[in-house]
Amino acid sequence: MRLDKYISSVTDLSRMQVKRALKSAEVTVNGEVVKEPRTAVSADDEVMFNGELLREAKPRYFMLNKPEGYVCASKDRLNMTVLELLDEDNLESLHVAGRLDIDTTGLVLLTDDGQWSHKITSPNNHCEKTYYVETADPIAPELVELFREGVKLKGELKPTRPAQLDIIHEQAARLSVSEGKYHQVKRMFAYAGNHVELLHRERIGGIVLDERLEPGEYRPLTEQEIALS
Repeated sequence: MRLDKYISSVTDLSRMQVKRALKSAEVTVNGEVVKEPRTAVSADDEVMFNGELLREAKPRYFMLNKPEGYVCASKDRLNMTVLELLDEDNLESLHVAGRLDIDTTGLVLLTDDGQWSHKITSPNNHCEKTYYVETADPIAPELVELFREGVKLKGELKPTRPAQLDIIHEQAARLSVSEGKYHQVKRMFAYAGNHVELLHRERIGGIVLDERLEPGEYRPLTEQEIALS
């Protein structure tokens, strides 16, 4: 990897700032001052910046309890984004693995590991997600079987994959789906003539939202949770 790209990737410095630092003799590679941005470095090289040893950043994985009113995007002209809730360096390298609507709350995963997030978001992997749902009207018991069989939503060519509906009380339930169609949970209940009043995601694959996280709070995933995706 080029030296300037390496330093930029492990610090908050832009490529232009890195080039200025190189001209000022602030960088050494294996004990020798290096000023050429295109110098190739490997994982075995010892790169020092202002006397501090630099190490290539490891992939990061976070779970966030998303509050209402935030969008799952890197930037948005009108609304606050979930990235604004994180106190981390290099936020621009993080992305959301499994988006939620602005009015939906609960578990959001953020990472800079593209392969890991692909396992979660790829339609081919059928990653199951569980939602807590509250509805405007009572939930008909026959929806348990209907959702298990799959329903053909407006504009879709195929019915939904089998989903598990567990009714908690007459206007609340948990629904587990293994696909990510646009507004799927809301559309499934609308298909049955009901309206979703509250939607909260509790689980993605084997990762369950930490109950200790208040809305807007986040924490790194454990090694075990990372392996569960």
